[in-house]
Amino acid sequence: MKRLRTRTWVVNGVLVVLLGGAAFGIYQAFTPASPTASAQTRTTPVRRANVTETVSAAGTIASAYTGAANFTTSGKVTAIDVKVGDVVSAGQKLATIDSTQASKQLQVAKDNLAVADDNLTQAQDNPPANQTATQVQSNLTSLQAKVDQARLDVDNAQSTVDATVLTAPGAGTVTAINGTVGQQTGSGGSGNGSSGASSSSGNGGSGQSSSGSGNSGANSAGSNSSGFIDITDMSNLVVNTSVAEIDVSKVKTGQKATVTLNATPDQPLPATVSSIDLTPTTSSNVVTYGAKLALTNAPSGLRPGQSASVVITVAESDNVLSVPAAAVKTSGTTNVVTVEQNGQAVPRQVQIGVRGESTVEIKSGLQEGDSVVLTAASPTTSSGTNGQQRGGTGGLGGFGGQQGGFGGGRQGGVGTGGGRG
Repeated sequence: MKRLRTRTWVVNGVLVVLLGGAAFGIYQAFTPASPTASAQTRTTPVRRANVTETVSAAGTIASAYTGAANFTTSGKVTAIDVKVGDVVSAGQKLATIDSTQASKQLQVAKDNLAVADDNLTQAQDNPPANQTATQVQSNLTSLQAKVDQARLDVDNAQSTVDATVLTAPGAGTVTAINGTVGQQTGSGGSGNGSSGASSSSGNGGSGQSSSGSGNSGANSAGSNSSGFIDITDMSNLVVNTSVAEIDVSKVKTGQKATVTLNATPDQPLPATVSSIDLTPTTSSNVVTYGAKLALTNAPSGLRPGQSASVVITVAESDNVLSVPAAAVKTSGTTNVVTVEQNGQAVPRQVQIGVRGESTVEIKSGLQEGDSVVLTAASPTTSSGTNGQQRGGTGGLGGFGGQQGGFGGGRQGGVGTGGGRG
């Protein structure tokens, strides 16, 4: 019995030791280690390279022209002469409404004009003998006014008849038909068209609204129209984008850009900045300026509304002295880099040019081959019984590209973020 009791105490003691060791290990694994800040440095030579500054934004494919054709008089739709997908020219007939009533009104107006003309002619040829010259002239003036009014009535009646035929306000592809034969259409609509930032009417191919498409108003290119028939120029597509207020002063018309469709990210498209809005748009206290990009060689299959990313090249310098962007410390208008000279780190003021995302142009203060010092703080700690390091912050990126820092931990942890070169 005594031997059994002794063995029980031994076993219990061993279990206590094991449980204590396990608890200590868990504590060590989950307790944050106190970082010890250590400066990581390395040098990189000043090299010649191409430096490019860009501005990035989101964009949307849109048509440079979108028109909405609407009847400007009421009546029952008797015919629709096009279908979705048809390519039409400006002034082409699209649809008609019943013109019976309008034609009758036109005929009545013409008859009234004929009567007014006859009365005026008779008064001119045979003035009453019992009237004075003043009375005769007053009578002629009154009859002439009736003729003028009758002519105006004829013109209005003719416009109403013309308005029973709906024509295309501009050239493009029929993208929507929002009506059917037999329906009653109301008056007051208009055929709106937009070409870039300006309005465009296209009744009969002219700039006047006379053949059923009504007046022309300005729509933003690529906006959703709501006409009886919608027309979009699918052959002339642009990219609408917005530039942040901090970057708008850098963006100019004519600058080159690259457009990447979200649907085809491996096929970037060349483009050019064609216009920039002078007035801003504010949303949730964020100020942006609209810009429009013209696609250089738009591939087939593009559709208005497709989303894209836009990168505009706002400045570039070829074959110039450059250093990693992380090497330049800026304070106000003063730019300083640290140069290794005779084994010592010496600060040196420089003049910079184009400031790219990863590299900066050096105009003066350095020579090709100078060794520039890159410094980064990397807290590291020791943990674990086998000497493994917890992951420290990633070190400095390589010159001219992105790469992980030297100073990320081994398998005991993960380094946080390689620097940009």
